[in-house]
Amino acid sequence: MSEHKLETRIIKPVKSLRGEIFVPGDKSISHRSIMLGSLAEGTTRVSGFLMGEDNLSTWKAFESMGIDIRQTGQTELEIDGKGLDGLSEPGNVLDCGNSGTTMRLMSGLLAGQSFFSVLTGDQYLRRRPMKRVFTPLNAMGARIWGRDGGERAPLAIQGTDLRPTTYASPVASAQVKSAILLAGLSVEGQTTVTEPHLSRDHSERMLAYFGAEVRPFTGGVSLVGRPHLAAQEVLIPGDISSAAFFMVAGLVTPGAELLIRNVGINPTRSGIIDILTAMGGQIELLDLREQSGEPVADVLVRYSRLKGIEIGGDVVPRAIDEFPVVSVAAALAEGTTIIRDAEELRVKETDRIAAMVSELGKLGAQVEARRDGMVIKGVEQLKGGKVSSCGDHRIAMSLAVAALSADGPVSIEDTACTETSFPNFWQILEGAGEG
Repeated sequence: MSEHKLETRIIKPVKSLRGEIFVPGDKSISHRSIMLGSLAEGTTRVSGFLMGEDNLSTWKAFESMGIDIRQTGQTELEIDGKGLDGLSEPGNVLDCGNSGTTMRLMSGLLAGQSFFSVLTGDQYLRRRPMKRVFTPLNAMGARIWGRDGGERAPLAIQGTDLRPTTYASPVASAQVKSAILLAGLSVEGQTTVTEPHLSRDHSERMLAYFGAEVRPFTGGVSLVGRPHLAAQEVLIPGDISSAAFFMVAGLVTPGAELLIRNVGINPTRSGIIDILTAMGGQIELLDLREQSGEPVADVLVRYSRLKGIEIGGDVVPRAIDEFPVVSVAAALAEGTTIIRDAEELRVKETDRIAAMVSELGKLGAQVEARRDGMVIKGVEQLKGGKVSSCGDHRIAMSLAVAALSADGPVSIEDTACTETSFPNFWQILEGAGEG
């Protein structure tokens, strides 16, 4: 996959935001629909699939391992699954692009296969830490090698027979937990993961939906290995991480009212709603329902006078991807917001703490970095200026939200990265803006 070209966009302030919008399908669930659809027996039909670059990396990887995947509509797929032992050795290196989810989850899945594989990615992914996944996989008997003592990709994996494990993860990470559970699919016996806080549980929900025996308990989850996975119909809801940009945009833009349709509100992901409500945001959840094992609702947001709060503890892993746009809300709130317990932000696509401190600062925000978060003093209005996404899709979109109510245009450099998670973000943003 080619590295992104440097694309610059100029975002002008808007008078207000109105209307109904649909955000793309959930990125996490889209990845897992391909993985489990490939390992199930029969044809899985998926609708609402996110056609972003990260998910396409997962799609191409499974095609390289002999799985037939067909696009049958704009966001519809059919996956001809071949069962737990149906993947075949890829003839080439598997390119994960910019997707940490693809690389980390597939490390677990491939560790228990009967063949050799190599995973690589773009310049940003090759810098991200991988050892947190290998430590538990190695305890299961996995044979994985990487650069920098196994810390960095490319990764070479010689599939082998694994043994059950009980792993106490030092971090609340859905990627670590999911990699272990996917490795556990190939193991006779029970695999157990505990974590300090509950991380997102899409893997557990989808494994159970496809027929695996999943046993959640307070502080962790167990999986019984060698299940029979059967093909399913998977309806993927809109991604709450994508909806978050429009939630914040609606709350901080005077006179705004936005209805965001069909959003996944999984309790392990809905920390953003709790944070923004605690800041005084007017958010209503309408038409609550369940789709393919996931809770879904329509989200109505209205302009609100936000107040600074302290954010830490259990809510952090439930909103970890949303902190760049939370920092925008905090920059425009009355008073001081303190974000702590969020050191995980330093090992995302970029160091998101450093990036938001630097780039919001260029727009007149008062943001101070802490080792595990930020201290943000709200200002009345942000200024126009020049900023950079630092190659990170969530930073790019957060800065666009900040620009909507600035006192002049904001030029954002390197915006093509938004293709990884939200391909039509700029068109939806433009369509919602008034003036």
